[in-house]
Amino acid sequence: MSLWLLKSEPGTYSFSDLLREGTACWDGISAPAALSHLRAMRKGDEALIYHSGDERAIVGIARVVSDPYPDPKLLDPKRVVIDLVPVRALSQPVPLARIKADTRFADLGLVRISRLSVMPVPRPQWDALLELSK
Repeated sequence: MSLWLLKSEPGTYSFSDLLREGTACWDGISAPAALSHLRAMRKGDEALIYHSGDERAIVGIARVVSDPYPDPKLLDPKRVVIDLVPVRALSQPVPLARIKADTRFADLGLVRISRLSVMPVPRPQWDALLELSK
């Protein structure tokens, strides 16, 4: 199982929306690096959901329930999507400022490449982020 971080603007689609709907097609990814990561995702992987914009915090965990497939809304086979279900909201959101202040996350994509919307999260950093959410 691989671990990921997915960014979303909560005004467009929030973790609360995912909890309410129960499943979502994660689409709208167009940056080549983010698409490369999306193509590497597999059914059973887990992802931290990060709210960008004014919130700037990791707020929940989701599970990937499909392998990547071509975006059914587009005619471009390079643009793929995955399906997600919520696992749980974090007890306490983990703000970006707290992540940036912790040296354990200096090489985390969220800190290094802040505009990237899909990124892998190494297990030690995943565990540390979940610890911060308690």
